[in-house]
Amino acid sequence: MASRVTSKIDGFFLTMVSLLTISGFVIFLSASLGLLAQNSASFGTMAVKQAISLILGIIAFYVFSKLDQAWIRRSALFIFLGALAINLLLFVPQLSFYHGGASRWLSLGSLSFQPSELLKIAFIIYLAAWIYFAKDKIKTFRYGLLPYIVLMIVLGILLLVQSDTDTLLIIAGTGVVMLFIAGVPIKHIVVAFLLMAVLVVGVVYMRPYALRRVQTFFNRANDTQGAGYQINQSLIAIGSGQISGRGFGQSIQKFGYLPQPTDDSIFAVAAEEFGFIGSVILIIMYLLFATSIFRIGTRAADSFGAFVAIGVGILIITESFVNMAAMLGLIPLSGVPLLFISHGGTALIITLAATGIVANISKHRK
Repeated sequence: MASRVTSKIDGFFLTMVSLLTISGFVIFLSASLGLLAQNSASFGTMAVKQAISLILGIIAFYVFSKLDQAWIRRSALFIFLGALAINLLLFVPQLSFYHGGASRWLSLGSLSFQPSELLKIAFIIYLAAWIYFAKDKIKTFRYGLLPYIVLMIVLGILLLVQSDTDTLLIIAGTGVVMLFIAGVPIKHIVVAFLLMAVLVVGVVYMRPYALRRVQTFFNRANDTQGAGYQINQSLIAIGSGQISGRGFGQSIQKFGYLPQPTDDSIFAVAAEEFGFIGSVILIIMYLLFATSIFRIGTRAADSFGAFVAIGVGILIITESFVNMAAMLGLIPLSGVPLLFISHGGTALIITLAATGIVANISKHRK
């Protein structure tokens, strides 16, 4: 069936992106009020930086919604290699800085940039281009599972050195799902999952911080003032929200009790202020966002556009739900942000850029 091009972005998708972006900024502003109790200057600086990131993200969305899709496909390898090269800059002491137990950020004067966020989208674009190139050969070991394993070895070395296990697992999981949808045999998918399981077990036993997370998950009451402090404070915040929440801006836990209220723990702040009802509405918004992306993927003009859209959808939903599940105590704590909402200019800009690419794909339909 011939494809048709329309100047209009899918309306449902655009609505969901807009709702998540606006809601995310509002929730962030409320969560960042906790900084006022510590330092009013920090609150102002963080709010301004997030606002600038939001503006840059909207610009990125617009630019990528206009780029030629065929050009992106042809440039996929160079985009991926460029993302790898930027990540390698983290090994230059003068450019990287250490924070939160890891060196994951490049210092750009008063600003910082997290290269792994760019790597996520570059990986999706490259894998989608590879699936487009390989076509039916993707079902073979040589063109399907083997290239994926090679990519994971390269990314594994790069990200594990950064102590960024969470990003590696999310990228690996996104890639496996993309390959499964592309038609890679189940036995190859099982092998991929087994390799991921081996990686997880290896990281848990070789990295003390990962082992502590797992131990805390199974017994969070054992060290409530140490390793279990964050998850216990998170559950207190979520439970305090009850059905309808304390109200916007009324969270108590964000004022010095809940660690990282604008980052990893921001869902707990939102749950405390908007309660069970607000939390369910937020989850539904993410699910509707995913539905809109997957619908675009099924209507895309070619397999490249379809797999980019599907990959972006899987990545954003997986990362966001991992964050929420960790705050609810359903899985061990992770360091991944709640996309569209958590503090972090790089994640917000890259997320909006990625959704801009999906918006572009939505204009080219079967």
